[in-house]
Amino acid sequence: MSEDIRSRIQGLIKGHKVVLFMKGTKQFPACGFSNTVVQILKKEGVPFETVNILADGEIRQALKEYSNWPTYPQLYVDGKFVGGCDIVTELHQSGELSKELAVVAAAAAPALN
Repeated sequence: MSEDIRSRIQGLIKGHKVVLFMKGTKQFPACGFSNTVVQILKKEGVPFETVNILADGEIRQALKEYSNWPTYPQLYVDGKFVGGCDIVTELHQSGELSKELAVVAAAAAPALN
């Protein structure tokens, strides 16, 4: 993977507290797995960004190497790779995803004086 594409991926991950690399968009998921994770994140009530890997072949190929994860979607929270659809679904059902997202939401909230 080129340093340029690695920098682009890192910028996307570090630039958003919660980012989902997926097929399609938040409004129009292009596969059932991507749609499942979008719906989970909406239920969690956390702001999140999406990156349509179908619109960017470089990202689509390089992210597999970057994350060492072969499939999409891929969820990153606070710069850390969480997993794909199955893992996100399990974490959501167990309540662990809510805990992880709450930490991120609390860190993003303005401090009270």
